[in-house]
Amino acid sequence: MRDSPSLIFSFSLLAFFLVIGCPLVASYDGPLYDYTAYTECKGHPERALYNGGILKDDEPVSVKGSIGGSASIVFWPAFILHNLTQGTYYCFSSWVKIQGAESALIKASLKSQDVSYDCIGTVIAKHGCWSFLKGGFVVTSPSSFSILTLQNSDDKQIDIEITSPSLQPFTEQQWRINQQHIINTRRKRAVTIHVSDEHGDKLQGAAINIEQVSKDFPFGSAIAKTILGNLPYQNWFAKRFNAAVFENELKWYATEPDQGQVNYTIADNMLEFVRANQIIARGHNIFWEDPKYTPQWVRDLAGPELQSAVNSRIQSLMNKYKEEFIHWDVSNEMLHFDFYEQRLGPNATLHFYEIAHMSDPLATLFLNEFNVVETCSDVNSTVDTYISRMRELERGGVSMDGIGLESHFTIPNPPLMRAILDKLATLGLPIWLTEVDISNTLGQEAQAIYLEEVLREGFSHPSVNGIMLWTALHPNGCYQMCLTDNNFQNLPAGDTVDKLLKEWQTGEVQGQTDEHGSYSFYGFLGEYKVNVKYNNRSVNSTFSLSGGDETKHYNIQL
Repeated sequence: MRDSPSLIFSFSLLAFFLVIGCPLVASYDGPLYDYTAYTECKGHPERALYNGGILKDDEPVSVKGSIGGSASIVFWPAFILHNLTQGTYYCFSSWVKIQGAESALIKASLKSQDVSYDCIGTVIAKHGCWSFLKGGFVVTSPSSFSILTLQNSDDKQIDIEITSPSLQPFTEQQWRINQQHIINTRRKRAVTIHVSDEHGDKLQGAAINIEQVSKDFPFGSAIAKTILGNLPYQNWFAKRFNAAVFENELKWYATEPDQGQVNYTIADNMLEFVRANQIIARGHNIFWEDPKYTPQWVRDLAGPELQSAVNSRIQSLMNKYKEEFIHWDVSNEMLHFDFYEQRLGPNATLHFYEIAHMSDPLATLFLNEFNVVETCSDVNSTVDTYISRMRELERGGVSMDGIGLESHFTIPNPPLMRAILDKLATLGLPIWLTEVDISNTLGQEAQAIYLEEVLREGFSHPSVNGIMLWTALHPNGCYQMCLTDNNFQNLPAGDTVDKLLKEWQTGEVQGQTDEHGSYSFYGFLGEYKVNVKYNNRSVNSTFSLSGGDETKHYNIQL
């Protein structure tokens, strides 16, 4: 079991809110979210989270019937739930064991009179040991009667046994308070500045002005070649973001559309913009396993010729940009596609990661994938499938350093998203949301609402290390979601981003030292500049605020 923020007792949570003056509540006695998760199959199950929540005294039942006009079916194991509340966040978990197969993908679903939730959590359960399923849902309409079921996803005839089930409700306000608690404890830190004269005597009444000049948390967006020579676009981007990723310009089909004709000119120019504005950049991508996005000339190769081409691709790209990019997505979307492994054998991906690591050992190598946090209905990319693939690569000797979650959402399910992040966090690797957007099948106002949900979940999860939007601007729009129009006037999603950027930055702080010659405040992690004035004396200084549980102390002498 890993450390869980839920173990922090409620008084400290309340005290922290009172100290920082949280506008949401004056006191809090609701449930604390439990980040506990397990990915190993255990001989004995652990206790139920939240002591079972509203399932505390419930036993699973077998239910035969139909809901919403469906044919009669037997549900086992199942829980009958009464009076689920619209807008409430429900966190579900259970330990699962099967008989009749070595392993099986078990899916939890929720069915009510008016709506069905196809997947609210999954686990790859095994024979002879207990596996942990964690998920959840938000009820979109009130339901007096619902059935929560666990079923085998591929219709195999197996027996499912469960124990330690839990269903914990959170009101929307309680959910937000728990998010804010993590933001206040993980994204911010207490600072005390001590001011003294040259003799060490403390100075009371010194005027202090503090300004955050950069943020520690990487928050950025994709950019395209359309940013080159476009000063308004460049200024708009650099004002907001401290991280970037090239949408297509590093992909193989962009840098070598014809065999042997390698051209990095556009990528070089984009990298100049990134450097000039002190922006970090992710490398995306070395290979894309989807043959649709593989150059035609590569698809025409096989055997030693294909092996030679991929070796040249890795060495050319990695040698040219060594230590330029903080990350590399090595073999993009490999849970859904396997072009190279089909052509070069099952160890092809291992080879890609090995060569990439040798070529740029300081870059973090990611497995970048879609439909991991967006849903649990995609059998190719369930959280346990992702974790299994990571462990398989590690057993093969690969240095797996990062978890890349594309995060192309339609309607997000925040409790499920958080539960999946919890399970991924057990790997102890940095997690990035790498391509965040909301489907354009929704209107712009809905995109903005759901984008805020996703960004708040990402920023408030203790194991998420960075967030990238997939919003590169083109004359004809964006992939799915734009932040602005072509004149850089905000669209609703842009308003959401600007609101959160302001909320997640320490505003200008002004005050005076107390009788101890000290001044204290809570600030977001990052770089700061400070000006101190006392009588006719003034001094400017800077300091870095990095993560930590203890108050950070800085001494300034006039």
